[in-house]
Order: sequence, then structure tokens, then C-alpha cells
Amino acid sequence: MADVVRKEAWLKRKRRIRKKISGSSDRPRVSVFRSRRNFSAQAIDDGCGATLASISTEDLHVKKGLKIDGNVLVENAKAMGVQFAKILQEKGISMIVFDRNGYAFHGLVRAFAEGAREGGVLF
Repeated sequence: MADVVRKEAWLKRKRRIRKKISGSSDRPRVSVFRSRRNFSAQAIDDGCGATLASISTEDLHVKKGLKIDGNVLVENAKAMGVQFAKILQEKGISMIVFDRNGYAFHGLVRAFAEGAREGGVLF
């Protein structure tokens, strides 16, 4: 029962955020997703509904799981952000709109965003 309420609250936050932001081909929306085992992000052009770039812990060989013990996984998320910024710059994208997708801006989401900023992407 609590999981249903939690998911409904998450979906409500997600919808509220998506009403306000959208991406374009010049400035795509970068949406993050985290599960218990994996973390992923993708750059989306909402005009044509296409994914321009993506990255996931499944693609990389990093330690799985979201327990933030000793900040090891937060460091992985930050490294993913830097690598994602490189992928975006190779495609000629330097500015993005960050979509936290209903998650709080702390932990893995914040580390990924900081890594992307360090990599040279502006948002």
C-alpha cells in the first residue's frame, strides 16, 4: 500500500516538472532515471520525440546498486555525468535543460548534474 502511494506522489511530481520544461534540438532535455540497481540519463528532443544520446550503468562497467555507502556510487554518478557531457559535446550540444524526473536533487541525481557541469555542459 505504501509503495502505491509513493509511486503516485512520484508521478505527480514528475508531471508537475514536465509541464514546465521541454527540450529542443538546440537545447535538449536531459532526463535521469534511477532504480534500485541502475542509473541512466538520456538527452531528448521533445520537438520530434527523439533520443539524441543516452548513458546507463548497464553500458558502463560500474558497481551496481544504489546504496550510497562510502560515496562510491555517488562518485560513479559524477563520472557518468562527465562522460555524458563528452558524448553531448561530440554531438555539438553544449546547453541542456535538466529534468530530475520527480527525484529529489540530492545524492545520485545531484552528483550526475555536477559531473555534467564539470564536463562543460551548461544548464
